[in-house]
Amino acid sequence: MIRRRHLPLLLGAAAAARPALAQAPKFPSGRVTVVVPFPAGAATDISARIYAERLSALWNQPVVVDNKGGGNGIPAAEAVARARPDGLTIFATSAMTQAVNPAIYDKLPYDPIASFEAVTRMGTSPFVLLVDRNSPINSAAELTAKLKAEPGKHNYGAGALPARVASELYKLAAGVDATYVGYKSNPQAIPDVQSGLLTFMMIDTVNAKVAIDRGALKGLFVTDAERYAAVPDLPTAAEAGYPDVLLTTWTGFYVPKGTPREIVETINADIRKVAALPEVLERLASIGGVPKLMSQAEFAAFTASEKERWGKIINRANIRLE
Repeated sequence: MIRRRHLPLLLGAAAAARPALAQAPKFPSGRVTVVVPFPAGAATDISARIYAERLSALWNQPVVVDNKGGGNGIPAAEAVARARPDGLTIFATSAMTQAVNPAIYDKLPYDPIASFEAVTRMGTSPFVLLVDRNSPINSAAELTAKLKAEPGKHNYGAGALPARVASELYKLAAGVDATYVGYKSNPQAIPDVQSGLLTFMMIDTVNAKVAIDRGALKGLFVTDAERYAAVPDLPTAAEAGYPDVLLTTWTGFYVPKGTPREIVETINADIRKVAALPEVLERLASIGGVPKLMSQAEFAAFTASEKERWGKIINRANIRLE
């Protein structure tokens, strides 16, 4: 039995212990920078800005997007990997930096697994095979026939490595030849498809939908197992006769390695809150985006598996940087 005279001592000890139990890191105040490894207007950038706007309101502090395009995302990834792990730097990136680059480059100034804490996936997107709106080509079979009939005379464009991988996967499945032309971003290649410099291109559904809706390009198929809601009239690659051209890219959020778990959990939870807002769902749907979020553990495992999956495809297609 506890004697009454000992009670103040016990209460005092309990009170002294409380601060030690309540030392969980508090989400820092200050400007939050969302680093995007693509120019403004790219699919990842558009989605990141939608989330950043709402996170800023939720956190009552500025959340700004910093576009560090170029270099296949390497400068941006390195900058985030070296940033202070305090929650004020977030990496909004894609399969390019986390799964494609490791298979393309022998050495990178960052590690897609060891340099970051996975927060959550944003969404996934298949690619769309596209030609000029006014082209006489109206199907993937017609495009393949043209490329086979005129070997060595055709080019395709890509502004991001995942789009290049998708294009090479189509070439491999169709048994055709076309020369790669690189751009700083996928949208920059669209005018050259219209002018005839490029015969075709493969880009994510967000930019593809924009190009199709404004009458610049027309789609031939999507690289998914099912038709995609944003472009429902387009057949899948399997329906078009190319079942092996099955590839989806994805976007997600990371923070520097060492960011306290409680802060990472807060960011994950608040991104989920934002993604559930009707106006956010509406804006994402307007560009063909659908949130497909994950827990931290799920996204970390997903990143590792995607690194392996894309590596196998790149090796099979023998993609190398010139």
